[in-house]
Amino acid sequence: MDSTPVNWEALDRLILDFAKSENLIDDSASTSIISSPSSSPPSFSSSYQSRFIIRQIRRFLESGDIDSSLHLLRSHAPFILDDHRLLFRLQKQKFMELLRRGTGEARDSAIECTRTALAPCALDAYPEAYEEFKHVLLAFIYDKDDQNSPVANEWSERRRFEIAGLMSSVLRAHLQAYDPVFSMTLRYLISIHKGFCIRQGISSPISDLTERLLLEERDPPAVPQESFYEAPPFDEVDIQALAHAVELTRQGAIDSLRFAKGDLFQAFQNELCRMKVDVSMLDELVREYCVYRGIVDSGLALPSVPGLKTLTEPLKVGQSEPGYCSSRNYSFEVDNTNSKHSDGETSVSNAHMNGSPEDSVDVNSIQGTDVELRYACESTNYSEDCSTSGSHQAGISKVLQRNRNYTTGERSKRKRWRGRQDDEDYKQDVNATSTDLSREQQGLEKHPSADIKSRDDKYEIVLGMKELAGRGMAAEVVEEVTALDPNFFLQNHILLFQLKQVEFLKLVSSGDHSSALRVASSHLGPIASRDPSLLKPLKETLLALLWPNEDALGKGLPLHALSTSLQVS
Repeated sequence: MDSTPVNWEALDRLILDFAKSENLIDDSASTSIISSPSSSPPSFSSSYQSRFIIRQIRRFLESGDIDSSLHLLRSHAPFILDDHRLLFRLQKQKFMELLRRGTGEARDSAIECTRTALAPCALDAYPEAYEEFKHVLLAFIYDKDDQNSPVANEWSERRRFEIAGLMSSVLRAHLQAYDPVFSMTLRYLISIHKGFCIRQGISSPISDLTERLLLEERDPPAVPQESFYEAPPFDEVDIQALAHAVELTRQGAIDSLRFAKGDLFQAFQNELCRMKVDVSMLDELVREYCVYRGIVDSGLALPSVPGLKTLTEPLKVGQSEPGYCSSRNYSFEVDNTNSKHSDGETSVSNAHMNGSPEDSVDVNSIQGTDVELRYACESTNYSEDCSTSGSHQAGISKVLQRNRNYTTGERSKRKRWRGRQDDEDYKQDVNATSTDLSREQQGLEKHPSADIKSRDDKYEIVLGMKELAGRGMAAEVVEEVTALDPNFFLQNHILLFQLKQVEFLKLVSSGDHSSALRVASSHLGPIASRDPSLLKPLKETLLALLWPNEDALGKGLPLHALSTSLQVS
């Protein structure tokens, strides 16, 4: 798993789509106005508005405020109240909540509720409804603390969460207010991972994360108006596929398909969204990823390193936009028809970056220039921390203290993390209890803990190194990384070779052949002698000497891939 290549662009897009869909980031604000409390709120999409309304209704139901939930339903989804099954359950819960208050006035209101709403609705809700109505009247004479009473289940606050989950399932399907693709994908992957581990009788290596992130309990399913047990009018293949994908019984899969009117994909979405996740934990994971990738600003002062200051200076010969591209905007493709790979050898003969013309790199001019496209991190032992262990804290602190007010152009493009400011009071059911999500949890970007601040500091350093590499400033990268961790390049020799390739090509482009050959003899040659697979790319790199007037760097290496490899390693 540690050496598996990652399509960072695809993952970036999934994460960014999630953050935008949930309004977790301010897409309009730049870092220059991060601290401005008066910045205008972002526009909400209709899907987000629907999900927000559903969360509000759920919150009211979980707190026992049935009137407020009914008001929102009448305003935003009146068709739900046309279903007398659902209306009866809401009115029955309202009756119980009135009695729960324990005052004479509330008891009178409960009696009025039975006369005007509950009893009439029980007449035509469903066959068993009138019997349930008569049964719930026993709550008048049995105390809510009497666990042996025949209506102990009706008194249980768990009923709040059951009806809240049911209403969420129904509203989500009717309003097509599905969670973002990333959220649904994560739930599905975790669920099948857990199922696989259970069936194989093995312990999950990421159980500490999956157990906390994906909760065991699911929302009740949205059932069709009538649920018969006759042979369903659906393909058995669809029934079995749905049942196995989301762990349903056969009848559960039939009911889900019937509710979705036979639409397998919609039924699959409905079932995925029934799975509960720890929203605050998921948001923090997304935020951490966005800080790590430089998508959002960490809210901390930018750490600076020697060499970063040169990013604001005019680029010299051989530095003219050498393939630099934002981590969010590049698209890297390899023409496998022109690439030949042998054991321990990776060479590229054609690479393209989709984007603006200045972000494009033509690799054809130096045919066969070898680049580690599978990311140099694959040769790294992930059990060893190359840059963030305690032994490096002194070096990191020194870097953080340099030029704290320095701001690069790339950082100014980052988005501002908002968090769930729109529903700070949203409550999530964990183990059938209502847990308030504190303002501190939802505003971690404002008051980061010491651990989060330390982590974000490290990410800022890594992003600074990535930007230097993306600009082709290899010598500065090697110097600063070595200062932070002297052993890093001993464990990542391919990365060092690639960075020295960049340094060599820069010197060739500027006409300084003597210095270029010193780099080749001092670094490229010794590294290639220890790793024979690098001899071929070394030879092809030396071919740059044949074109002294060419911009060898700008045409020779896909720097965005190299900078990403450096970041990951």
